[in-house]
Amino acid sequence: METKDGLEIATLAGGCFWCTEAVFLELEGVKKVVSGYIGGILENPTYKDIGTGTTGHAEAIQISFDPKVISFGELLEIFFATHDPTTLNRQGNDIGTQYRSEIFYYNDQQKEISEDYIDLMTSEKTFLNPIVTRISPASKFYEAEEYHQNYYNLNKTQSYCSYVITPKIEKLKKNYKSRLKK
Repeated sequence: METKDGLEIATLAGGCFWCTEAVFLELEGVKKVVSGYIGGILENPTYKDIGTGTTGHAEAIQISFDPKVISFGELLEIFFATHDPTTLNRQGNDIGTQYRSEIFYYNDQQKEISEDYIDLMTSEKTFLNPIVTRISPASKFYEAEEYHQNYYNLNKTQSYCSYVITPKIEKLKKNYKSRLKK
């Protein structure tokens, strides 16, 4: 989906949205990242609602990015490098359908790139176990409560951030140095 200012939108679910948001905020060409909920049946869900695992929503991020600087495919490369797409409804100790791995596409091109990327990783046996990441048409995205936005950068000393998110950021900085904001 292209926005009026030439940016595109990507919506990805890779477990805890604090983790995925922190990673994508670091990337050159990413203009905005919003944590929220997508893929469920309840209108205007809250974090408490999502935590029950009964709404069908995933914790996800909506990324506004400049495709002239970073492509949708490059976003997928980093997405798959910074979470485990082989665990169904879980990332580490976070367990439940809200922590699933899922790509929500806005057009046929995003769908095709997502399918091709997963097919390539599967044929190259990138992961020891099968990839369980779902590819679904984007539905309504609900912005999470304000305290979830930019969570890692505002709470780096919190234990979850220190033990779970900081290692992801360090991995990103080591492996994707050329793609980071200056």
